[in-house]
Amino acid sequence: MLVPLTRKKFEQLIPFIATAAQYKYCWGNAAEFLKRVLISLVSVLLLYLITSLLGEAFAPIILLLGIVSGMYWLWGPVLWASLRNIQCRSSRYSAFWRGQVLDVYISEELVGTEETVNKRGELMIVENRERRLTLEVGDENGFLTKLQVPLRRSHQAIVTGEWAEMVVMSNRPDMSRISNVTDIYLPELDVWVSDYPYLRRDVFIDMSSRLENDPESEQPQRRKKRSTKQEPRSGSTKTRRSPRRNDDW
Repeated sequence: MLVPLTRKKFEQLIPFIATAAQYKYCWGNAAEFLKRVLISLVSVLLLYLITSLLGEAFAPIILLLGIVSGMYWLWGPVLWASLRNIQCRSSRYSAFWRGQVLDVYISEELVGTEETVNKRGELMIVENRERRLTLEVGDENGFLTKLQVPLRRSHQAIVTGEWAEMVVMSNRPDMSRISNVTDIYLPELDVWVSDYPYLRRDVFIDMSSRLENDPESEQPQRRKKRSTKQEPRSGSTKTRRSPRRNDDW
């Protein structure tokens, strides 16, 4: 199922400025925070040296730049999250997508390495691995995609056949080639599967509910009983039939 979105609705779903959830994601861990603090300190020091070279005439401008750069540790996550949003919003067309979970499994992925020295003074490389969930979703038109995210406790209830919803993006008006996808929402479980939280979730859930209750919709409705679900066919991401447009979206 694919329902094209207006540009206005798409920009509501993925705002220009970072949301609170996106800011939290880009805040990062302690190491990333310390890195931003270091950048702030170095920037302030460089501006102080520039002031010494240029004299007092440029002091007001340098002071303003010093305040801004000194607070980079705080506003940096807003910048990086907003840049991700801008990149996503560069897609010309978007659509609400509904399909089903075709496969779900857990794996351990290498996320980094560290060098350390053991008691005998030997250099050792320690691998950092993380348990991750891979979710494969698709629909009756042959669209198929995978999303891999850090494993969360809420993921344990996910099984094949669950209805899955998200926003897909393309630079083609017929959506024949998908360029990007967002986080996935499983409405029957009220569970989100995501790494970076692209969507404003309140707006997306409201849109999903409106579509579900639309009496004129020709799209398949979510079934209430899991036992009645049938898994859709998997296939290429290039198959697509443009459905009707709801101009309110």
